[in-house]
Amino acid sequence: MNTNLAALIGSRICHDLISPIGAINNGLELLTMSGDPAGPEMGLIGESVGNASARIRFFRIAFGAAGAQMVGAGEVHSILRDLYGEGRLQISWNPAEPVQRSEVRLAFLAVLCLETAMPYGGRVDIDTNGKTWRINGGADRTNVDADLWALLSGKAANADLLPSHVQFALLPLVAQDSGRRVTCQSDATSVLIEF
Repeated sequence: MNTNLAALIGSRICHDLISPIGAINNGLELLTMSGDPAGPEMGLIGESVGNASARIRFFRIAFGAAGAQMVGAGEVHSILRDLYGEGRLQISWNPAEPVQRSEVRLAFLAVLCLETAMPYGGRVDIDTNGKTWRINGGADRTNVDADLWALLSGKAANADLLPSHVQFALLPLVAQDSGRRVTCQSDATSVLIEF
């Protein structure tokens, strides 16, 4: 699999979707400013557009082309807050300094993996010492699919992979492209991914 081609496809899709979603949001703002009643329907549309925009911003980094561009902590906090702020899963991004977009990409793919293991919610802490990244999830209970998690360490084939689990196949490939190796471990209440 050519991970660069897959990333370019991801970037193109996100780029093409963000413009119409932004236009819908602008239209909603204009309707609100024109004095039209902002009933529950308008609120629902606005919330849906906000959720779609947040998810696309996240996916743009997770599945898009990374390059050597740096991403500041403020931008990462904004993306994570908009996507996970009101949800069951709380994400804590601890690196204070800007980091390469390729490393944020790896961390976001790891978060998507943890999402599947923590369906009832929990907390994810993302840390780095400048060399190794630790994405550590804790919950009252986890649901780890051993076959999916074996993909991260290259111990399984991905022949029957569902679209919702593509991150399990992509994370080790992208890590390998960066000269890194993914390791993971889990128990009944925690899941840890390192690279």
